[in-house]
Amino acid sequence: MNASDIRREIHRFRILIIGRANAGKTTILQRVCDTREKPEIYDSVGRKIDPAVLMASRERGMHNIENEMVFRSNPGFVFHDSRGFEAGGQHEFDKVKAFISSRSKEKCLSDRIHVIWYCIPMDEDGRSFTQAEVKFFSECDTGSIAVIALFTKFDALYDDEFAELISNGVSRKDAQALAPQHAKEAFDKGPQLKLLYNRKGNHRPPRCHVYLANMDKDNADCGTLIEYTAATLDDGTLIRMFVSTQRINMEVCMRYAVKM
Repeated sequence: MNASDIRREIHRFRILIIGRANAGKTTILQRVCDTREKPEIYDSVGRKIDPAVLMASRERGMHNIENEMVFRSNPGFVFHDSRGFEAGGQHEFDKVKAFISSRSKEKCLSDRIHVIWYCIPMDEDGRSFTQAEVKFFSECDTGSIAVIALFTKFDALYDDEFAELISNGVSRKDAQALAPQHAKEAFDKGPQLKLLYNRKGNHRPPRCHVYLANMDKDNADCGTLIEYTAATLDDGTLIRMFVSTQRINMEVCMRYAVKM
């Protein structure tokens, strides 16, 4: 089945993005779709929602996970946004569980959720997991849907590594260059990943994780997210759909073109 046949069958690749407020979700989606524009929002029957109406609903604490976010720069992606469980407690968590469950049972492949990106920010206020993350990975049955943990704002960890390198006699220039890799290595050995993957009761740990840094910069690169997402999918049709829909990592396109 070629790309055009797949597109006729699936139409669009559908992603659920979950995370706390200020986790950088919208910025990541903009990077994936190579745009600075805000997404257009549609309700579950395809009617475009006026931004003023949407803002008024949010100010009243209302949020509809069924709404679809689409960027004009790449309408092949459809995103659903969960505002994070800390905002609505058990009620919000139950809504996300019900949404995942219902979407996983859709007869039409194009209506299912194809992957879940769970954002965990690493800025000053969010370096440890909250009860929301523990709850999701221990209680939410995602079935066959691939879940990827996105450690966003990862550059917030660079300053500590930079300071430690400087204290060890490394030049400022070299410390600045080495800090990102040192931050990754330190995090790999730290308690967060052990909690994420090995905590007793975590019945649905993510299939993998990605570090995302400096997503607010003009030269931000989320190619790693594209690469890991493609590698995590285990359905050939979905892989081809995802790879042909994304437009920011041509290396992935060429690699999978050879494989398939």
